[in-house]
Amino acid sequence: MGSIKPEDASALRYRPDIDGLRALAILPILLLHCGVTKLRGGFVGVDIFFVISGFLITAIMVRDIADGRFSIARFYRHRIVRILPALLVMMTVTLAIGCVLLLPNQLRDLGRSAAATSVFGSNVYFYLTSDYFAAASDAKPLVHTWSLAVEEQFYLLYPLLLWSLRGLSRQRLAQVIAGLALASFAI
Repeated sequence: MGSIKPEDASALRYRPDIDGLRALAILPILLLHCGVTKLRGGFVGVDIFFVISGFLITAIMVRDIADGRFSIARFYRHRIVRILPALLVMMTVTLAIGCVLLLPNQLRDLGRSAAATSVFGSNVYFYLTSDYFAAASDAKPLVHTWSLAVEEQFYLLYPLLLWSLRGLSRQRLAQVIAGLALASFAI
């Protein structure tokens, strides 16, 4: 991959430091969801998970591109096999319970959020229709899928981006990444 070497991405062996970072990231999320209101910014743990995921996915792709074995189709297939079964079970159970427990208007909202979740667009749906931190979000059983939607959108676009940048020099690659980082703040 141009100037990026697979040894730069030697991240596929077990990394206890990453597990430690995961533990540190989950703690503020758990405390926030347990109602520890004095803890502000507990959601930052989700950002840490996004960074870890991006790091690990980048390491896998850089290694595979450098070895000449990267396949976007295989990458997508692996993500689908890894994520879709658990998501479908969770959504099926949630919809079944919703049919029993929810009022008609709540069930309609659940159906809409399930449709958005099924196409990994729940982050956009919930952004447009509710406030994650509002008390009313407690009645939205799929609100937590927003982070999965963000991750899947990343998985959809990032391999294409990384593949298209594979021949750039380190300097040009740094410029492109810096430009993309700045552009992300405008979104």
